[in-house]
Amino acid sequence: SSPNVILLAAGMGQRLSGGDTSFPPKCLLRFDGMSLLQRHLEILSSQELISSVTVVVGYQSDDIKNEVAQLKPNLDINFIQNDRFDRGSNLSLWHALDVLKRGQPVLFMDADVFYAPALLDTLVSETDKSIVPYDTGFEPGDEPVKICLRDGKAVDFGKIVGQSYDTVGEWPGFLRLSPTAARFVANSLDQQIKTGAIDTPCENSFRSMILAARADEIEFHDVVGIPWIEIDFPEDIKRA
Repeated sequence: SSPNVILLAAGMGQRLSGGDTSFPPKCLLRFDGMSLLQRHLEILSSQELISSVTVVVGYQSDDIKNEVAQLKPNLDINFIQNDRFDRGSNLSLWHALDVLKRGQPVLFMDADVFYAPALLDTLVSETDKSIVPYDTGFEPGDEPVKICLRDGKAVDFGKIVGQSYDTVGEWPGFLRLSPTAARFVANSLDQQIKTGAIDTPCENSFRSMILAARADEIEFHDVVGIPWIEIDFPEDIKRA
């Protein structure tokens, strides 16, 4: 069945704006005259299997909605407002809990990634499995979220990883959740939010799902060579 897309676009981009509240949301930054948001929507609408996109907005959400209204994408777009957008991405994803619980696959995307369409092709397929992309051609450090594999199975996922592994790559901020995995993430999120973990990144919820998944439920795809960059720091804009 066709995946529902959850696009997280609520954050303020503190590391980029330095707290300047007139700074645009990251998904409205323009490269070659086109916003990241427009790129996302054009790439998504070119995928035949995708029709529904839920955008979690918060910071300057009216500007994002106006951009979508002008673009008139050939997609069914729903907005969910997270008013506490200064908190962690866990809280933003929690706002889309209903989408995760629908019993359909979910394509999760961070809105601040600039990427070649081929990256999305790896996630939109007829499979029933979850798919986690990773890029082995990355610069090591504490900033990238890393996926570590041993004998093809995930042993760790996060910025700081401690397990021994034979393969490591950077996670580009996208993944495909099978209906079962989406429900697992929803329950994990609900648990975390109820216990007050609203300042944590949503990688935490993905981590438990990735480590708990059986080998026949999940695939890991090395996307090395496909250009992509997450826009977090001023130098990322130059590189993009």
